[in-house]
Amino acid sequence: MFEKLTINKKLRSHLDFVLITVTIIIVLFGCLNINSALKTMYYAKLQFNWLLLSLAVVYFTLLVDYKLIKNYVPIIYWTGVFLLVLNDFVLGKTTKGATAWISIGSRAIQPSEFAKLGMILMLALLLEQMEGKINEPKNFFKLVFYAFIPMSLIVIQPDMGMTMVSFFIVLGIFFIFGLDLKVIIGGFVGIIGLVLALWNSSIMPAYWKTRLTSFLTPEEFSQGATFQLQQSLIGIGSGKLFGEGYGQGVQLEGNLIPEAFTDFIFAVVAEEWGFIGTLFLLTLYGILIYRMIKIAKESGDLFGSVVAIGVVSTFVFSLIQNIGMTIGLMPVTGITLPLMSYGGSSLLSNYIGIALVLNIGMRRKKIIF
Repeated sequence: MFEKLTINKKLRSHLDFVLITVTIIIVLFGCLNINSALKTMYYAKLQFNWLLLSLAVVYFTLLVDYKLIKNYVPIIYWTGVFLLVLNDFVLGKTTKGATAWISIGSRAIQPSEFAKLGMILMLALLLEQMEGKINEPKNFFKLVFYAFIPMSLIVIQPDMGMTMVSFFIVLGIFFIFGLDLKVIIGGFVGIIGLVLALWNSSIMPAYWKTRLTSFLTPEEFSQGATFQLQQSLIGIGSGKLFGEGYGQGVQLEGNLIPEAFTDFIFAVVAEEWGFIGTLFLLTLYGILIYRMIKIAKESGDLFGSVVAIGVVSTFVFSLIQNIGMTIGLMPVTGITLPLMSYGGSSLLSNYIGIALVLNIGMRRKKIIF
């Protein structure tokens, strides 16, 4: 597959260097904040090593024309499903109530991070084969079927955060590519009905129920379910305009924000870098999302557009969910802040998604050699 290990100069001229540079800046900023949250370089160094590995994966992904990747989409998709089955029923490691990790030596991988990419690729392939005719019942139910398989295996774990991300990836693709609004509204109504039906059953874990309700009235759970949120809000508020200074956060010094280097890293940024720091970070994310949307619009085929929109949907909802939960607007889930939070599986899967988008952008026009 890798006939040459260098990217052709003409192709390289179409590579979005702004996009890749922004991602690197975000990860390096994340390493700074991981180090500050833990007062040790150990995890920051690990994250930096994951960045180097991710960039190597990006480079090798760019060597392969994304149109050739279409041939391997079924293999990629079913491999992701197989890993989820392996995780759920054989090798899964339970952490904080969710069996979402497979241990490999002293480390662990999160199969759902990679299965969601397989789901995006499969939906893109199917939509291209259907010539975008998403509103034909046969086509619609086929798409739902292939989305349902990995999502149901993620629900079994149970991983509420990844379930929500997967749902909004599918919703983003369906909405952008013209699914009838009545069907979308009907789907929401159906999901609400399903949640209500499961509410009093043993299928929905008790801590899901608590997370879905406690963020609405955090003051009633200050020493329990919303302790993280309460401490996060204190930290964010104390940052004010310019922050308390790198390594000077009172909440961090007192180790008062649980999971500060993973799920709640936005609170670290807000406390130590203030409003200016968060604005800087959000501006970088804005550039990142804008560049990916631009590539999606300019893609040379439907497959490329769907893949790019799927990746964009992943980032948009992850940002909304993660930042929303740190400021009390969304329930607390195990969703990382893309490229910022510590986590090898999360970082690598995000970069694979970005690599696919870069690949699509680089080959959006026919290159004459």
